[in-house]
Amino acid sequence: MNTKDIFLANESIAYDFILSYKYPFEVLAEIKNYILELGKSLNQDYQKIDSDIWIHKNAQVSKTAEIHGPCIIDDGAEIRCNAYIRGSVIIGKNTVLGNSCEIKNAILFDNVQVPHFSYVGDSILGSHSHMGASSIISNLKSDKKNVIIKNGDEIIDTKLRKVGAFLGDNVEVGCGSVLNPGTIILPNTNIYPLTSVRGVIKANCIVKNMDNIIEKENA
Repeated sequence: MNTKDIFLANESIAYDFILSYKYPFEVLAEIKNYILELGKSLNQDYQKIDSDIWIHKNAQVSKTAEIHGPCIIDDGAEIRCNAYIRGSVIIGKNTVLGNSCEIKNAILFDNVQVPHFSYVGDSILGSHSHMGASSIISNLKSDKKNVIIKNGDEIIDTKLRKVGAFLGDNVEVGCGSVLNPGTIILPNTNIYPLTSVRGVIKANCIVKNMDNIIEKENA
């Protein structure tokens, strides 16, 4: 569940920042301050819309989208109608945040797609990952206790009440799926629609349900 094993491609303005932490959940508390510092060094291709919002001149942002800072929206990103950015968010190059999606305290790598009716909170989505329509990342346990991440015999207390999911490169999440707090999905894995996912999912797998996980052939 180490950060370097989840995010393989150097395809984010925040890549070095993310890889400086051993575990991905350690990044979450520092996203806000990182954006505020990074924003000061961005070149003139990024328009400073407010005191803490930077939008690249080639990004497309719908007039009906609502954006709260701190936030950076990178080159070629598309923020569609009624998207809601609640702050502490980096949207990568050519990434789509779609209709009625909500996102907060999260980093989306380049070429990520979250196009329809999704919630993404306290999470990091790796390069070319995709969340199907109405897939949801849950970031808070029903008992409001700290999120625990389990990977076989390895158990880590994040010491955080709000932890979402961490998707590796090229992860596909099917429509209507729920990623429970602290879910980690390693690269090149596919999640079937309507699946409830928790824990650490290996790379190069197909998750039909949590009791039926198969490795991809010729992966």
